[in-house]
Amino acid sequence: MSKLVLSHIDKYYGTNHVLKDLSLEIEDGDFMTLLGPSGCGKTTTLRVIAGLERPQNGNLTIDDNEIINCDDAYYAEPSKRNLNLVFQSYALWPHMTVFKNIAFGLKVKKMGTKEIEAAVMNSLRLMRIEEFKDRYPNELSGGQQQRVAIARAIASDPKLLLLDEPLSNLDAKLRIDMRSELKRLHKEMGTTIIYVTHDQVEALTMSTKIALFRDGRLVQVAKPIEFYMNPVDLKSADFIGNPRINFIDAVAELKEEGLKVSSELGTNVFPKDQLTDETLPTGEFKAVIGLRPEQIHVQKEPAPGLIPAKIYASQPAGSETLVTVSVGALNILAKEIGILDYVINEPVYLRINPNKLNVYNYESERLIKRVISKKLNDENDD
Repeated sequence: MSKLVLSHIDKYYGTNHVLKDLSLEIEDGDFMTLLGPSGCGKTTTLRVIAGLERPQNGNLTIDDNEIINCDDAYYAEPSKRNLNLVFQSYALWPHMTVFKNIAFGLKVKKMGTKEIEAAVMNSLRLMRIEEFKDRYPNELSGGQQQRVAIARAIASDPKLLLLDEPLSNLDAKLRIDMRSELKRLHKEMGTTIIYVTHDQVEALTMSTKIALFRDGRLVQVAKPIEFYMNPVDLKSADFIGNPRINFIDAVAELKEEGLKVSSELGTNVFPKDQLTDETLPTGEFKAVIGLRPEQIHVQKEPAPGLIPAKIYASQPAGSETLVTVSVGALNILAKEIGILDYVINEPVYLRINPNKLNVYNYESERLIKRVISKKLNDENDD
């Protein structure tokens, strides 16, 4: 296992400032996913760690060993970093069998024949492809070739395994299968993994932590549940979640008893222990409520505390039903499990737990009231 620390990294391509004062700590045994849209700096970060790109400023240490120190012009070559990188393309030698593809790098390191055979067979076992050892790459499917590429990367037992969008060339079913294999592999090996993707599902399902990038800056680092339930700002909240989060205009004011927030959904007062450390304006200020579709429960019968609404549209989607409901002039999206039958303009009633609401300052776009749940509390106790 390996601990990695990036400190104040700046990377330029000419005048293009790609990484901006990046500081990130990755603990021993983490499965850290670098997440964000194209061009946000996540792949450049991976390449800096791998030694394929040289930053202009900053430091990098692995297990407290200095790898990059831009002040002293010290820079360890990739071969000295005890890490392996798996690219989006499989990059297998077409004239070599699976066994020889995996063994090639071990021979370069001058390992013994028996040691190489044991390492290759162990990596094949971990990726569940022992039966393919004598096949050539063109005799394998895309998913099988990607397993070979990962087996090759883990055969030398690296301290760090770097994966750059390794599943993007696979179809939807294979991506799901490979996500489960990578998660199991991480559990079995305990290796520190750094994984680059723009796919939020991959990030949420596999990671122990997620680092969100935007415009070359690190926006948020958190465990998956915290990351999903409490995005640090409006842009992050809009990026995470499918279907997307509902944003609802509101007016807020900090009172003695807590944060008072009023909107089309009614008025709630949130106790101060649910608020973040963000500085709040004095008096009333504009706010935005963030509400996930799955946190809205639609009922056909009235009950105390429910919010009256009408069906605007209903979209059965097999295992779930997406329902757009109107509350006054506001349209919001709800997600219900199962196939449900609604009629346009049908009166319904909404059950919303105030603890499951995010509240953001409209001006700063920063989170000011967090979602509170038992799952989050249990996770934060880890």
